[in-house]
This record gives sequence, C-alpha cells and structure tokens, in this order.
Amino acid sequence: MSPITTHVLDTAKGCPAGGLPIRLELREDDGSFTVLAEKTTDADGRVKDLMEPGALQAETYRITFDTGAYYRAMGESTFYPSVTVLFEITAPSEHHHVPLLLSPFGYSTYRGS
Repeated sequence: MSPITTHVLDTAKGCPAGGLPIRLELREDDGSFTVLAEKTTDADGRVKDLMEPGALQAETYRITFDTGAYYRAMGESTFYPSVTVLFEITAPSEHHHVPLLLSPFGYSTYRGS
C-alpha cells in the first residue's frame, strides 16, 4: 500500500469526487518542489497508489487537487479552482491519509487513518 493516500468527497453532492486530478510533490532543500506522482481519483474518489511502499521520507510534501478541472468536467464553476495541502511527515513508517471534503465554495482537510 502507498504510504500516502487520499480520498475526495463532494459534500455538496453527497458522493465521492471521481475524476479529480491530483499531484503529489516533495519539497526540496532549496524550497522548490519535485513532482512524485500525478493521478486521478477513481470512482470512489480515492487515490491509493501515490507512492511505492517504503518510499516515504521524513520530509515536507504537498498535494494539489485540481478542483477546477473536476467542476469544469461537470459544467459547474467553483470559487476554489485549486486546493493545495502542505504537510510534514515526521513518522515515515506510518501510513498518512490526506482526505479532502469539497464543495464549490469551501473545503476542509485533515489527517485521516
């Protein structure tokens, strides 16, 4: 299993946000970011294969959710065309789940299990 996973729920529709593009990046020492993965959520709103098992390091990562593309595909607009979550891994041996609760005019995230 990937050490970092995500799940996006469209709280306005009450269903998973399938087809939402995401990008996982690693912050480098100079502050720049290196792309590690670019995936799209499945029909259940999940991405389970962002990284190979054992690849996680005690570093800072960010996930960018392309919410604009998701809403455009449905012919809708959103106030937040992109959601970026920056997080720091201090226990690389643990699983880290970064969910997103999404609506056209708001979002929330937390460390899941």
